[in-house]
Parts: sequence; structure tokens; C-alpha cells
Amino acid sequence: MAQPVDHPSPNHEPRPDGVAVDILLLHYTGMLTGTAALDRLCQPEAKVSAHYLIEEDGQIVRLVPEDRRAWHAGVACWAGQTNINDRSIGIELVNPGHEFGYRAFPEAQMAALIELSQAIRTRHPIPSHRVLGHSDVAPARKQDPGELFDWPRLADYGLGVWPQEVVEPSRLPDLEWFLACLERVGYCPSADPAILLTAFQRHFRPEAVTGAPDTATAARLTGLLQVLDHAG
Repeated sequence: MAQPVDHPSPNHEPRPDGVAVDILLLHYTGMLTGTAALDRLCQPEAKVSAHYLIEEDGQIVRLVPEDRRAWHAGVACWAGQTNINDRSIGIELVNPGHEFGYRAFPEAQMAALIELSQAIRTRHPIPSHRVLGHSDVAPARKQDPGELFDWPRLADYGLGVWPQEVVEPSRLPDLEWFLACLERVGYCPSADPAILLTAFQRHFRPEAVTGAPDTATAARLTGLLQVLDHAG
């Protein structure tokens, strides 16, 4: 792996005692350029940061030491836990995002992400199923890294999980079934079921991000639960 370039951000603080890092959280920058994103992540008044930023050409920038708490998740929740910054490492991928011309993530950037993520997992007890996107833990606020991100490729490297192929059910399950299954995956309850379905589809069924329940989403959700149950 190429040596990260250090560009320290002042926006961090100590991690709480006794809390292990067990989530790797992926973001996109959602700004016009990597330079603009890097500047913002280092502005004290912005009060945001991440541990790493990866440029589209694959250059890795280290902003916050891994043993410190960066400010990247915001108001977030996963598997009933709301202290996501306490227990996570955040990686920002330079990409203009949905607001400024969302595009696929280049090969050099993805390769660098895989190498960096694998190295991080040698230092912290992060289960594969807790490699997550910002939209997973903050579905009402965030869309990143979005439906163009190659989650199946990461899963091939043990970074995240991908659903098994399952035949679509002949009948559409009711909404309560979807909500119960999403909670089993880790999504925290929301007053608007469409928010949770959109987040799930954005990550695990990116070919049709509708926010509506359908049999294809039911099959993908069933296949994911089978993978998670097997991982135990």
C-alpha cells in the first residue's frame, strides 16, 4: 500500500475508555473537488473530519490518528448503538456526490480503499458485516457512498457482506416483515419506512432505489439475512 500523506485535521478528540473500534464507515465527500473537501475537513469551525480521505487517483491522505475520535458520522445509529463516532473509523472518498455530478468511483480509488481497509482491519476488530456506508447509519440524512459504489467488490475482499441469490417470493410480504428484517440487519427504526427501504436498496439493491417494498427487495433482504446468520 502506498504510504498515506499526512494532512492533520484539528477536529478530533479522545475515544471513550473501553470502546473498541468495530465499525468501518465509508463516505463520499460530496464537494466539487478533493481540495475543497480536504480544506473543509480541516477547518475548526466546520467541526467535521474523518480519519482518511482517498483521492480519485488513489492517493491516501491521513487526517486523524486511528486511536482518536473523528467527527464524521453525525447523528447516526446502527444495531441500536448511537455512539457511532466513538467506535468507528471514517474514510472519505473524493466524489462530487448526488448534488454536484455523482459518478462511479475510479479503479485507482477503489484499489486504494481495499488496501487501506484491509490494513485497518488488521489493527481493529471490525467484523466484515460492520463495514458500512454513511447512508446505512444515517438514512434520513445521507446518501453516500451511494448506488454507484461497488459493494460486491468489497465483499469479495471480506470488506462488507453481499446477499446470497434467492428466488423472489411469489407474494409480496407485508411491510411489517420488511421492517423486522431491516432491524435484524442493523438498521435502526424510522418513522418513515421508505427511508429504511431506500437505504437498504442503495447499498444492497442499487439497480432499483425506489424506497418501495417489492419482491426483488424481499429476495435480496432474505439473501442478506442468510449470509449474516451464517456469519453468526
